Amino acid sequence: MKNLNTTLTKTLAIIFSISLLTMTSVRNAEAQEEEQDKELSVLYPNWAEGIAFTHLAKVALEDKGYTVKITPLEPGPIYASLAEGDADLFFDAWLPHTHEDYWEKYGNQLVKLGESFSNGTTGLVVPKYVDFVESIEDLNEHKEKFDGKIIGIGSGAGIHANTEKAIKEYDLDFKQVTSSGPAMVAALKKHINEKEPIIVTGWKPHHKWNNYDLKYLEDPKDIYPKDVCAILSRKGFKEDFPKAAKFAENFNLTEEELYDLMADIKEGNTPRAAEAWYKDHKKKIDGFYPSE
Repeated sequence: MKNLNTTLTKTLAIIFSISLLTMTSVRNAEAQEEEQDKELSVLYPNWAEGIAFTHLAKVALEDKGYTVKITPLEPGPIYASLAEGDADLFFDAWLPHTHEDYWEKYGNQLVKLGESFSNGTTGLVVPKYVDFVESIEDLNEHKEKFDGKIIGIGSGAGIHANTEKAIKEYDLDFKQVTSSGPAMVAALKKHINEKEPIIVTGWKPHHKWNNYDLKYLEDPKDIYPKDVCAILSRKGFKEDFPKAAKFAENFNLTEEELYDLMADIKEGNTPRAAEAWYKDHKKKIDGFYPSE
């Protein structure tokens, strides 16, 4: 009788364990399905790399069953929206330096998940044929050749603030012209076609480095820092969307991959180009997403 009871007890224990594992698996599957049934909100700036990161992530996540809404905004509203919990993700935060002011204001309400690109640089950029100047310190000597202008981007960008700082620190007799990323590239293209001198606020990664022979001006005062393109989320995102958060933690492109993606996007319809690039690199991009 004792042996029978022992055997019965062991059998019941095994059945209970199997039932528990089954219930847990069902719950996990339901939780994953529920996660993927919900909508993700991703914000991005109108910068070449930000457009590329965001559209690629949208295609990859939607392939996993998510609905992804993407919205272009200036950096300030992006940080504020994430901090308030009104959006989920941002793939192009230039940290720790270029967006330092935004991080100081909102960082304690945000989570850094990963790095979409790990070798970001910024500075003043000229075509390589502009061989009469190599350093920011030398610009005043050639003011007339540049018409006293530095072609910038939006006033909310960190590089815009750093350029104002550079003008002050180097005592430059130049004015920064506030425009946009596309307007800056258009001005650069026009001047290069006519082989005229031009200075723009530039950064890597950006497709202009792939399209033109350019150089950074030396920056002995270290006004322009090195950064990463960080991936930020609102607080609680990781708990609400653990698999999507893991994808963001792993998401990282090399300079060559990013230039290739940006070139494809530049040449065609952005969503379609991002989808085609994703299909060509599906194995790597899907590897960012957790298998279990």
